[in-house]
Amino acid sequence: MLNASQERRLLWISVAMLALYLSPLYLLGEEAHIRVHDNLDSNIAWYKVLVNSGEWFGSYRSVIPQVMNGLARNAYGTEFSGNVLLHAFFPSMGAYALSQTVSRVFAFLGMYLLLKDHFIPGSNHSFIRVGVALAFALTPFWPSGMLSTLGQPLALWAILHIRQGKSEKKHWFTIISLPFYSSFVLGFFFFLTAVGLLWLWDLVVNKRWNLRFLGSVALMGAMYLAVEYRLLLSLVLSDEPTSRDEFVSSRLDLRRCLRLAIKNFVFGHNHVMTLHTIVILPVTLIVLYLILTRSEWKRTRIGSILTFLTGLNLALSVWYAFWFHKGWQPLKQQFSLLNTFNFARFHFLRPLIIYLGFALACRLLVFIGGKKGLRFAKAAIIAQVAVLFANNEEIVYRNMDKPSFREFYAVEQFREIERFIGLPKETYRVASIGLHPAIAQYNGFYTLDSYANYYSLQYKHAFRRIIEKELDKKKKLRTYFDTWGGRCYLFVAELGRKYDYRKTSRKKIRNLELNVGAFKGLGGRFIFSAVPILNAEENGLTLRGVYVHPRSVWKVHVYEVGQ
Repeated sequence: MLNASQERRLLWISVAMLALYLSPLYLLGEEAHIRVHDNLDSNIAWYKVLVNSGEWFGSYRSVIPQVMNGLARNAYGTEFSGNVLLHAFFPSMGAYALSQTVSRVFAFLGMYLLLKDHFIPGSNHSFIRVGVALAFALTPFWPSGMLSTLGQPLALWAILHIRQGKSEKKHWFTIISLPFYSSFVLGFFFFLTAVGLLWLWDLVVNKRWNLRFLGSVALMGAMYLAVEYRLLLSLVLSDEPTSRDEFVSSRLDLRRCLRLAIKNFVFGHNHVMTLHTIVILPVTLIVLYLILTRSEWKRTRIGSILTFLTGLNLALSVWYAFWFHKGWQPLKQQFSLLNTFNFARFHFLRPLIIYLGFALACRLLVFIGGKKGLRFAKAAIIAQVAVLFANNEEIVYRNMDKPSFREFYAVEQFREIERFIGLPKETYRVASIGLHPAIAQYNGFYTLDSYANYYSLQYKHAFRRIIEKELDKKKKLRTYFDTWGGRCYLFVAELGRKYDYRKTSRKKIRNLELNVGAFKGLGGRFIFSAVPILNAEENGLTLRGVYVHPRSVWKVHVYEVGQ
């Protein structure tokens, strides 16, 4: 049996392992390799643009002039986000490293406290508590989500104390503070809905009103609405048409929905990666089988909870997949909120459910199997931590030959382009081909194109005229832009949806057909292309220079539109 000093030793080991896991971000700095999708290609540049715009605390109707001829300030979210604060006071890569550290530390703390106080108490279960908390904290979560999923165990720990009538100031402080470092729509709307259903269960089954419990849920919800008031005003109360009004998210038939449900259950989702497939899923299913086939397992409280969590986990995967069934589309067209808000994201509860279930499965192994069960549980936890370490960003993205932070944003290279153009950046507009617009934005250029959660529908239609002939060449590309449009890019049929043509690429565009008049009408003057355009002159484009740099993975062809 482990005593308190041994548990402290395990905690310090976990701290050391967290530090080791995070160390590449601090040791390599801008040479580190981090996620590109929904990170380098968007959020990190957004924070920089917002802070530099002078509109960090801009009014509800203010705009960001640098993007899309005036992107609504509200599209960049709340000024009270902890991530924005970090990017305001630290260089982008430093802010990213600090955000990763904060998120993982509180993820570990939250899961540890949740298990220790509510699910797996007792000094003889320290390895399970600490080990599963460490594993949960190492999951490769979506970076800009901050504590949207990783903070859910901490919130549940606090709310369960309040539910039990054992609340202290620290529990109330937790639910008040979390909204400043997490997202309502990317995690906590679904968490609070689930907790609200727990309160309803108490009311119906146990005949307990428990107004303090209900008040904690209401208080946390109110805090999110206050912090994220821009989102509420823009997407719920505003009647101005936006790009989200043309979303067509429900196109799947029954067979594809079933396949997506199985895929989600087994492998998870890109934005809430759990890496549970190799270790956690088999262990949980084995224990679940034993629960269902052995009466002594069925009678345990932990066995009942694990059975419920596994069923809920499966149900969330099914809900996620069937939200995209084509049968929903008529209803979504009638009620715009069903398009503008992604209710499929109830599956963002799955990281909490999966790792809590893993801890309970390990606890049951010890309860029934004794020392052999403990050895098996320890081996499973160590194996899961090893899987997570092997999926460290630096390892994964370096092996995938993704660019480093410095190589991606290519500041020195774009500074050369800026010097060549020699005009104040606010006096002209640019767009990119084969490159993410975030690169130009990060380097201060005013772009007509962007990756944006939502923007003016009128602007989307005006921009579409530039690429209309290219979209007509490829149905998949046309559907992608018309039914979503979050990536308002200069799409080219010959390139498809690839946005990272490196300087080693031999790709060439041979038959570009842009509406240059529409481009100029929006103020466009320069196009930054990652590949040469062989028929540039036919499009009224003149090559002004080709730029390469040893610290960049791009070869940027700068074309100017004829005046």
